[in-house]
This record gives sequence, structure tokens and C-alpha cells, in this order.
Amino acid sequence: RLLPLSRLQVILQHVKMSKHTDSTAEVLLEKRGGAGIITLNRPKALNAINLSMIRQVYPQIKTWEQDPETFLIIIKGTGGKAFCSGGDIRVITDAGKSGSSLAQDFFREEYTLNYAIGTCKKPYVALIDGITMGGGVGLSVHGHFRVATEKTVFAMPETAIGKFSLHLFFVLFVTGLFPDVGGGYFLPRLAGKIGYYLALTGFRLKGRDVQKAGIATHFVESAKLPALEEDLIALKSPSEESVADLLNSYHVKNKIDQEKEFVLDEHMEKINSIFSAGTMEEIVENLKQDGSAFAIKQLETIRKMSPTSLKLALRQLREGASMSLRDVLAMEYRLSQACMRGHDFHEGVRAVLIDKDQSPRWKPATLEEVSEEFVDDCFKPLGNNDLKL
Repeated sequence: RLLPLSRLQVILQHVKMSKHTDSTAEVLLEKRGGAGIITLNRPKALNAINLSMIRQVYPQIKTWEQDPETFLIIIKGTGGKAFCSGGDIRVITDAGKSGSSLAQDFFREEYTLNYAIGTCKKPYVALIDGITMGGGVGLSVHGHFRVATEKTVFAMPETAIGKFSLHLFFVLFVTGLFPDVGGGYFLPRLAGKIGYYLALTGFRLKGRDVQKAGIATHFVESAKLPALEEDLIALKSPSEESVADLLNSYHVKNKIDQEKEFVLDEHMEKINSIFSAGTMEEIVENLKQDGSAFAIKQLETIRKMSPTSLKLALRQLREGASMSLRDVLAMEYRLSQACMRGHDFHEGVRAVLIDKDQSPRWKPATLEEVSEEFVDDCFKPLGNNDLKL
């Protein structure tokens, strides 16, 4: 006896899901009630995302978006340390050197996934518990809701491969040499010049500060996330409004660091003034002229970074401030390919991951040597190879 088509589709979907809920899989995809749940499952690699994971997550989001019985999408990470620490740059740089298409495929498909999240018609809830950097930002920040916890560590450290003396995983999984995955869209839209400051210094926000900066929409105690997830799943035919109401109810009950001043509050006047400059040379001059302990510290940080990536990032943010997410991602794809062709991305990976001398030799070595013509060239369309969304 033939089953009705709708029933058969449900069974086939269940069989497909069961393949992905194997606990050894890199990404787990499951349907619970009206919720589609994505779990990044590489805890030893701090849930860094690779091309295989992207190729599982993207079609599933598109399927759930069209499914009348899926009302919201939840994404989270396993292991308790990270939501997602980025993309595996060692693999990408090896591919670039060997002439493999992986360097093109990874960025093209990652940005396509970022755009799918940014345009998703179903409420999308990212539980950014733990390290959220690089590619992990792209998996979360463009969705409707981002829930930070006291364990969240947020940064866009791409300009600083070679600068951070952090645990290896912090630098192993940055995705490039500019704040990509739509950084050119969301960073310049943060209050004042916070986004410019984060992009050009790699400064890390932690806990409630991620929400106070406007990156997370809510702040919930890490231990309460399982209960929040169950309550989200239990919502009957949830709308964006009902999901927001539930998240708000958890948010207002949380008292951790509630009275604590935003970490950048005392510096915001300087940040807004200094980072309003139109060129990196002017920003550096502003920092020198200011001469405060804060300014000197930023100057020391910037001087260790790739001059090329600093110039690319500043222009990326200035242009991205008035562009759509679609156009920003197309621009960033051009930049990603310029970085793959260039010197500094591979040099940064060498200094941090291969030789581990933590002393990258940038070419050009100074801001003044990075010409406007070179920067212009990195932003040029790629013809048939452009990212099409």
C-alpha cells in the first residue's frame, strides 16, 4: 500500500536527519517539535567550521525555511568552550598554495550560507555560548537573535594573524586577513565607531559586553540555555514576536554583571574621535597625538598588524556602511581572493601555525608603502568569478 506523499516525505526527512544525529558527525541536524536545531560538533577544534559542515548546514536551512512545519531554527555548539571559533585557515592556506579550488569554494559557500542566515524567513536563534570568532560570527550575527552568556568571547581578529599570543585555537581558526563573513555590514552599523575599533584592533568583548555593544540581542546565563532551548521548542507556531518575548523573559531575569559598566564606556569618546579618520595613517596620527595610555596601547597593537589588511579593513567598513548585505558579501569575496593571491595571509599562518615564531614579516612593512592603487585592485570585480547571491 502506497503512503501519502506528505507522510512519505516526513519519513524520508526523519531518515535523513538520523544520519546527521550520529554523535561523531561534525554537525548534527535534527528536528524537535517545530524547531530545526543545528549543533556544531567539533569540540576539540572549538567547533571550527569547515567546507563539509557548510555543505550540510546551508541546504538544511533552505529546507527548513520552506517547511510549513518548521517554525524556527536554533544553532549552537558542543563542548562548553566555544560556539564556533572560525574557519580552519591552515586547510585554506594549504589549498591556496597547492592551486586547489578549496580557497575559492570555502569562501564562496561560507558567504552564501551567511547570506541565507541574513535573509532567513524563519526566526533564527544563535546561542553564542563561549568563543565566537571569525566564521562563528558569520553563523550568528546576521540572524534575528543572538544570545550571549557570561562565557561568550567575541572578536574579529582577522587583521591580526601573527599578533595574538592566545591559545593556539584562537588563531588557528581565523578566516582571513580582514573582518569577513559580513563584517563590512554589521561592524560599521554598531554604535559610534565601536565596529571600526573592533575590526582594526581585534579587541575581544566578553560576556554581557557582547550584548551591550549591540552584537548580541540578549544575555542569558549559560546554565539556563538548556531550559531556554526547551522553552523555544515548546512554543506553538512561534513567530518572531513570540520568540523575542521568550528571550526577553530570560534576559531580564539575568543579573550577572547587570550593573557593570560597558568595558569601553570610559574610552568611547576617544574611540569615536580617533577612529572617525578617513585613512589608517590619520588614525595612527590621532593615536600619537592623543598620547594617553589607552591610545598608546592601541598604537602598539596596530603596529604589529598587517599594514595591508588594516587598509583593506578600513575601506571595507567605510564602503560597507552604506551597502546591502548582499553587496558587502560580494565585496568581501573579492577581498578574500585578493588575500589568497597576496603575501600577508600566508605569512601570518606561517608565523603562527607553521614556524610558530610569532614574528610575521609583512610585505609591504608599513602603511605608507601600501598604495591606493593596490587597495583599489583588491576591490575590483572578478567578472564571471564574482560571488552571485
